[in-house]
Formats: sequence, C-alpha cells, structure tokens
Amino acid sequence: MSQTPEPPPEKVPLRATMEDIDLGSDTETDKKDDSEVKLEAKMSLLNGITVIVGSIIGSGIFVSPSGVLRTTGSVNMALIVWTISGVFSMVGAYCYAELGCMISKSGADYAYIMETFGPFLAFIRLWIECMIVRPCSQAIVALTFSIYVLKPFFVDCDPPDLSVRLLAVCCIMVLTFINCYSVKWATRVQDYFTYAKLLALFVIILAGVYQLFQGQTQHFTFDNTTTEVTSIALSFYSGLFAYNGWNYLNFIIEELKDPVRNLPKAIAISCSLVTVVYVLANVAFYTTLSPQEVLNSEAVAVTFADRLFGVMAWTIPVFVAMSTFGAVNGVLLTSSRLFYAGACEGQMPEILTMIQIHRLTPAPAVLCIAFLSMLYLTVSDIYALINYVGFATWLSIGVAVLCLPVLRYTQPKLHRPIKVNLFFPALYIICSVFVTVVPMIASPVETGIGCLMILTSVPVYLVFIAWKNKPKPLQRAVGKFTQTLQKLLVVVRPGRK
Repeated sequence: MSQTPEPPPEKVPLRATMEDIDLGSDTETDKKDDSEVKLEAKMSLLNGITVIVGSIIGSGIFVSPSGVLRTTGSVNMALIVWTISGVFSMVGAYCYAELGCMISKSGADYAYIMETFGPFLAFIRLWIECMIVRPCSQAIVALTFSIYVLKPFFVDCDPPDLSVRLLAVCCIMVLTFINCYSVKWATRVQDYFTYAKLLALFVIILAGVYQLFQGQTQHFTFDNTTTEVTSIALSFYSGLFAYNGWNYLNFIIEELKDPVRNLPKAIAISCSLVTVVYVLANVAFYTTLSPQEVLNSEAVAVTFADRLFGVMAWTIPVFVAMSTFGAVNGVLLTSSRLFYAGACEGQMPEILTMIQIHRLTPAPAVLCIAFLSMLYLTVSDIYALINYVGFATWLSIGVAVLCLPVLRYTQPKLHRPIKVNLFFPALYIICSVFVTVVPMIASPVETGIGCLMILTSVPVYLVFIAWKNKPKPLQRAVGKFTQTLQKLLVVVRPGRK
C-alpha cells in the first residue's frame, strides 16, 4: 500500500497576512482599508500612569511587610527600607526615561542592552525575564492569592501547603484560559481587578489614619534593629519586589502619545504615588499589629482586618484576593510583548510570536508562561521565590541602566530628547551592586540557584542562536516540531503588508 507523501513545510505558513486571518465582523480591523499590522500611539499620559501603577501594585504590599521586617528587625527601619526602595525605583525609572526616548523600541531594557552590548547580553536579559522573573513573579502572586482566599477558613493555623499550591494552579489555569480565549476578556479582568486593589489599599490607609488619631504609635521604634549589612541588603529584595513593574511602560513606548513629554511625567507621578501609598499602608499595619504579629502572619492584611473591621473583616481578604488575581492576569497579558520583541531579533522560538487564528490571542506565549509558573509552584516558600526574582531582576536592570553612560561614551551623537545627569545612573548602579552582591553572603543558596538559572542561558544561546550552520536533519526536526505545534494550537505569525 503506497503512502501519500507529506506536504512540504511551505504548506504550513509561519507568517500570515491580514487576509489569511479571519478577524470576525466584531473587530475594528475589517472597518479599515489599511491592512498593515502596526502599533499605534493611542495611550495618553493618564493611560501611562495607570499602566505603571497597575503593574507595580500587585501582591508585594500584602506579602512583603513580613519579609522586610524579618530582615530589618524594627518597624522604623522597615519603613525606611520601604521609602528608600521607592526612591531607588524612581531613580531607575528616571534613567529609563532617557533610554526610552532615545531607543524607542518595544522590549524596554532588552532593546537597550541589544543596542549597547550586543545580542549575547541581550539574550541573557531576555532569558532572565522570560524564564525566571515573569513566571516566578506569577507564582508568587498566585500563592498570595491562595493564602488570602484560604486564610479566613483557617483562622487559628496556616492553610495546608498542598491546598495553597493547588488553588494557585487553579488560579493560573483559569486566567490562562481567559487570556487564550479573548484579549477583551483579559483586559476587562485587568481593569476591574485593578479597581479592587486600589480600593483595598484605600480602606487600609483610612483605617490606619483613624488609628493614628487614636494615638496608636507604640510600635514605631528602632528596637531590635538589625545592624548586619547583609540582612539590610536582603530586606531590599522584599521591598523592591513590591515596586517591581515601574519599567513596564517602556515595554510599550511605541504606543504612548508624545513619549518625550509623557514618559517622564508618567514615571514621576506614578512612582511618587505608589511610594506614598506603600509607606502609608505599612504605617497603617503597624498602628494595629505588633512586629511579632506581622512576622507570624502570612496574610498581614487579613490579620489587620480581623483586628479592626469586626463582622466586615471578610471584605479585605476578598479585595486582596481580587487584587492578586488581577496581578496574575497582568503578567500573562504583558508577557507576550516581550516574547515578540525577542523573536523579532531571532532570539525566541517562532512559535511564541504566533497568534490563534480564531481567537486572535497569543496562545503559545500565554501557555508557555503559565507552564513555567506552575513549575515554580513546586517551591511554596514565597520569600525564597522573592530572592530568586530579586537577584535576577536587579542584576539585569542594573546592566540596563549601565547602558546610559556607555551610550553617552560610544554613541554621543544619538538624539537624546531627555538627558539625565550621570550622577543618577552612577548612584543606581552602585546600589544595584549592593543589593545583588551583598545578599550572596546572607542567602547563598537562593542567590546560587539564581546564578545557575542565569547561567543556563549560555548553552541555550550557543546552541540555538550563535550556531548558525546547524545540521539539516536538526533544522527539519525543529521545523516539523513548530509545524506540529501550529496545527495543534491553530496559530500563525501575523505579517506586515
């Protein structure tokens, strides 16, 4: 019996024009004569502020108070760390304003490192973000969601570890389905749950202000302050984790109206606002809870609500759970743009840039980030995960800020609509060295694992990117694997006309 020969690879398109994709009658595309796929500058200053604020405020403010206090020892020192972390983030964001206006490409620090140091270091940054920071952050937020959902049912003890992780998996899977099914659903989830997180913090701060007027200031002391430099450095991992996301507007700078004017304004307003909100929320916690109560609580906001809100105490964990649910959605929603930026430079698998033909969602990228996040859920220690993320994040962002003085020297004629005083990148780089090198002494296991995760990028780069003349059988195998995934997920890569 003869076999029908397999169709050649060209029959399964890796790219598709707009005519190849059925967008449906409810989209805006079929109303336009121009079928070119391109990013349009539609975001105003207010939109830019909400992007940064919505990206920063996630689980960190509800998880990190315990982590910061554990490594600082006293309430007042913890508040100082929270304040310095906010200022540190603002300095980094200010440096990013020059970089973003000078190199106006999607991808943010990945694009800056590519322009300054070339493809190898850029790939390491891409690897850190895609393989460590994004999925690990999502795992942290999903675990926080689970703890806040389950805590009201386990008032006198901690929720079972297995239950926490299973609920976190369910959270990720539900949001993965939503992001694969409809971009509109995903953006609505993001909008509604952002309101919830702001309302929760607003209620907590108001309650704290009331407590201050009642004279509840007995916990604001420097008693038991840690004097070890390594512990203070570790405290910044938890503090800075809560501010993570200030650079997300740079990832979509091509869609911001008048970026030279609006980018620095959005950064300044949003970072200042978040710093004030975070410090006031921490002050509110300590007006009611003792340092020991904060250290013993996995859900600080729940314990705070139980003490103050009586029969309405259930509202805070509900709002916090909604906040963290929305934060998980935000990671899924924004990660596909980074995958796309990497693939445009030939540094990511082609399948991760593709969209689902009928749903018009970046299904492969969403599924990839969800799978990696669930792998990180095998570690249920939130603070260990924060150390992994902190080491990788601040090391790579420090390298991105280093691009600023290097480009001043190597490419002095580049157009710079904004020119930052070199004192600020120098200060940021010195602080980055402090918060990445010093904790290696205090937490060698977590930072060692973080280093190993980063070093895994080297063989991947050498085999899949630097090695151009791969054997034909290997190329055919990769092509066939990509085609199989395309058929399974019904995805194509959109082209430009």
